[in-house]
Amino acid sequence: MDNRNSKAIESDFLVIGSGIAGLTFAIKASELGSVSIVTKKKDFESNTNYAQGGIAAVLAPGDSFDTHIADTLTAGAGLCNVMAVETLVKNGPARIRELYDWGTKFSLNKKNSGRGLFDLGREGGHSHNRIVHARDLTGKVIEQTLLQNIARIKNISVYEDHTAIDLLTEHQLEGAASRRGDGAVHCYGAYILDNTTGAVNTFTARTTFLATGGVGQVYLHTTNPDIATGDGIAMAYRAGALVADLEFIQFHPTSLYSEDFSKPSFLISEAVRGEGAILMNMKGERFMEKLHPLKDLAPRDIVARAIDFELKKSGDRHVFLDISFKRKKFLMRRFPNIFQHCLREGINIAKEPIPVVPAAHYLCGGIVCDLDGRSTIENLYVSGESSCTGVHGANRLASNSLLEGIVFSHRAFIHLKERHRMIKKIRIPRFPAWNKEGTFDLEEFVLIQHNIESIKKLMWDYVGIVRTDMRLQRAHKRILVLAEEIHNYYKKSTLSSTMVELRNLATVAKLIIKTAKTRKDSIGLHYNSDHPLPARSLKNVIVRTKSRPRMVRMDESFFSREFR
Repeated sequence: MDNRNSKAIESDFLVIGSGIAGLTFAIKASELGSVSIVTKKKDFESNTNYAQGGIAAVLAPGDSFDTHIADTLTAGAGLCNVMAVETLVKNGPARIRELYDWGTKFSLNKKNSGRGLFDLGREGGHSHNRIVHARDLTGKVIEQTLLQNIARIKNISVYEDHTAIDLLTEHQLEGAASRRGDGAVHCYGAYILDNTTGAVNTFTARTTFLATGGVGQVYLHTTNPDIATGDGIAMAYRAGALVADLEFIQFHPTSLYSEDFSKPSFLISEAVRGEGAILMNMKGERFMEKLHPLKDLAPRDIVARAIDFELKKSGDRHVFLDISFKRKKFLMRRFPNIFQHCLREGINIAKEPIPVVPAAHYLCGGIVCDLDGRSTIENLYVSGESSCTGVHGANRLASNSLLEGIVFSHRAFIHLKERHRMIKKIRIPRFPAWNKEGTFDLEEFVLIQHNIESIKKLMWDYVGIVRTDMRLQRAHKRILVLAEEIHNYYKKSTLSSTMVELRNLATVAKLIIKTAKTRKDSIGLHYNSDHPLPARSLKNVIVRTKSRPRMVRMDESFFSREFR
């Protein structure tokens, strides 16, 4: 690594991540000052791009805030922060209309039959049609719209192919500069690796905004893109932020089955079941009818466990999702991306069922934040999948994720706008240039990929859809050994984006295992067959660096203590 050409880059706002949460915030924050956006990929890869279904919001006659709130609370299995859910639902329609006004080409209701402007779909767990979509490419369409808007804003600078390493806090300072009278930890930006040059630049800002997405790449099979390595959560945890509910990993029930496990799992949107598709085992038998009143539209955790049970019972590698009874013309119009992808894989969904298996899809926990996106570290805000607002509880309701990103990014902007004069007075300390040196050993470099694969397989085998005490204990012992190996290699090796991601994967894997071990009950997405019953007293699992996980209820009294 050659750090002779490293730079010190200052802006009012540093946004790490380029999905819907980060880009929405950047557009708004540009009204208040200069914005730097850091993204790992050149093509703005993100979980947003992979979101096929849409965004849930109350926009149809006959629907109501109360029913959307009730559906969200039901899916969350009693662990949702009710205030956060109410905030999400009641602010949703305005944020959808804002995206539309910005130019997002949502699918519209062409019949104009009194059902409103948008063509509203329905997904599992929803009692009404309320899914705003752009056919089956909603996330990609939104992402393109946001990027087009950002390209027109002069005081936003975008740094592509850059990887965040660690947050800038008092921990990186020496002497008097490292001590603050209020005793709190403050964030002033991050050390950022330029993947092209190998230089580590110092990005400073009065406000840092984390929108780095989820942790799907910690699992062997995931619908997430390669960049979903839990970077923001790992960095915030190392800096001292509170994280919570990382045991709640949502496995999407229906990813396209492939014999080639090296391929990313292709998502078959829940909207397909919303249009009437049915699940069948290899014998052609429906298995959801007796398990839940909503049958094939049951919440995702129930469907994923049902499929997992069918596969373990039969020894089969996949089940089927059948929508072949729908007309080809309808399928090509409603699901063009899915139709064409399946066709390339040799499957005509208008004539035959789709082979599907569950895959790691979404993290319901993350960095704890309040209703304004504030983390427990001063000047550090968070939104989207890397946050834990309490909206999702123990299980995310379909299509609430993109909504969460735009609603809480907007609230963070409003909060910062109200405090703008005070924030402008923040004095940024002078941080030392990155000085970690390392060597590149081609023979040892193979260990990076081997360790990545070891973590993925460990998590898939032991910390998957169904867990046991023994599996979690074994996983914990093995991740500690792996994490120590990775830490030692990180200290002596040349820095690379892959090395940074491996370090973060090890961190989030260890946190997921710790929180899963701490929870001695089964609720929502966490199912431990040794503790199949839900707890009488519903609590969240919170973790902070250098302390053991604790079980507390993240309610109003909790937030009043943590966010003063």
